[in-house]
Order: sequence, then structure tokens, then C-alpha cells
Amino acid sequence: MDRRIRKNPKVMWVLKSLLVSYVITGVLLVVLAMLLYKLELNEGIVSASIVGIYVLSTLAGGFIIGRLVRVRRFLWGLGLGVVYFSLLLLITLGVYRGLNGDGANLVTTLILCAGGGMGGGMLS
Repeated sequence: MDRRIRKNPKVMWVLKSLLVSYVITGVLLVVLAMLLYKLELNEGIVSASIVGIYVLSTLAGGFIIGRLVRVRRFLWGLGLGVVYFSLLLLITLGVYRGLNGDGANLVTTLILCAGGGMGGGMLS
């Protein structure tokens, strides 16, 4: 199986772009946590910052995959955003054993992640 992944560079490009997106997410969330600790930010600012982090991360991932693929960049970025959201959803389900909030928040996050990836792909 390892050989098949190495023979298909597009799979590796998606994995590299996702890795960059999640590293950016992790770094920015750590910075947000430090700001929350030091500045005692309210819940609205933290929620808006988390949404911004998702968009920036998928924008960077979409930009990277657009540079690597060079054809149909916006579709690859859109796909990356959807995969990013899917993994985020699976992690949330694994940690919390369910979803908190309503379906509108879920759909909004999907649209923002997909849009961020697509925007990054178009900017590349």
C-alpha cells in the first residue's frame, strides 16, 4: 500500500497540504490560548478567532495544493477544505462522543472551510 501512495503524487500533495493546514491551526490555537490567558478575552472574540483560524488554515492549505497541482486549483482547494472539515468533524466526534450545538453551526463551518480552501486555490 505504501508503494501505491508513493506512485500517486496527488495523494501526497493532499496529505502535505492537510499537514500544513493542521500545523497552522495548532500554532494559531496555541497563540489564541495564550492570548485568552493573558488578556481574559470574552467568548465572542474567542469564537470569532477560532472561525478565523479555520479560514486562514484552509486558505494556506488551498494555496499550497493549488501551487502543487496547477490545474483546477479552485476544485482542489475546495476538496482540501472539505477534507479538512471532515477530519475536524471526526476528531470532534472522537473526543466528545457527539456534536455540540446545532446543525447550522456545522454547515457554516463546512462552508467556511470549503470556501477558505477554494480561495487559497484560486489565489495560488
